[in-house]
Amino acid sequence: MSISQLGYAGIGASDVGAWERFSVEILGLEVSERGPDGNLYLRMDEHHHRFIVEPNAKDDLLYAGWEVSNVESLERLVAKLEGEKIPVVRASAEEKEKRKVRELFRLQDPNGIAIELFCGPLLSDKPFRSPRPIAGFRAGNLGLGHLVLAARDFERTIAFYRDLLGFRVSDFVQMTRPGIGTVTLAFFHCNPRHHSLAFSSASLSPKRLSHFMIELNSLDDVGAAYYLCQEKKLPITMSLGRHINDQMLSFYVQTPSGYNVEYGWGGRLVDDATWTVQQYRTGSVWGHLRAQG
Repeated sequence: MSISQLGYAGIGASDVGAWERFSVEILGLEVSERGPDGNLYLRMDEHHHRFIVEPNAKDDLLYAGWEVSNVESLERLVAKLEGEKIPVVRASAEEKEKRKVRELFRLQDPNGIAIELFCGPLLSDKPFRSPRPIAGFRAGNLGLGHLVLAARDFERTIAFYRDLLGFRVSDFVQMTRPGIGTVTLAFFHCNPRHHSLAFSSASLSPKRLSHFMIELNSLDDVGAAYYLCQEKKLPITMSLGRHINDQMLSFYVQTPSGYNVEYGWGGRLVDDATWTVQQYRTGSVWGHLRAQG
């Protein structure tokens, strides 16, 4: 596979200050840089940033940055996409500087979601230091974590990410949601993390982004954050629980933009030599109870 990880996510925020407080004081991310354009760069490992929070009234995902290991592989992937009549735009020097990458191409998936394919991310010369007393995040070669979004055309979306971008399907979950009906989710991996991306057949949120997940190195840090959110009276949208497919033990809390962040520990890894695609009829083994009201 050409794509090696979810490198970064661009988040539009009507209140960048609220996002900074939430990211630093609750999630434990570190501010890497504040750009002259108002962009806020947040880090969670050796990378200069994993999130770029941009002043934007949409309060939603603006783009997803997918890393490719080198320029040659990136150029081959772009040529493949162009051969399939997918419009791809080479980023300007200014755009590459904003993303802190060596090379960058932009395109859209079948749902109109902005994709950025890049290589050569900037690494920090200083070790990551969380402003909270945590043991750090499980990121590095596994990438930022994962994104869950809604698909306009479910089967076309699967084909796009699997056949054109080279993702592998991990598994499927089909469940019934009150007020929505039957919803199917497809989970994709591009490295050993069980999934870096998932799409639902119906919208699970008013936003295009249902949630993003970041994974901790310590279960205790997840528990401590769970009670910190309650102490701060933040809206916990799903209680502590364990997912059935990736076995993540996590809870969900609402971000300042209205969608959720999954804060988790213990996600399973995929070995493509032995992995077989499966399907499930529930999302969690236990817990993950939804907030009432």
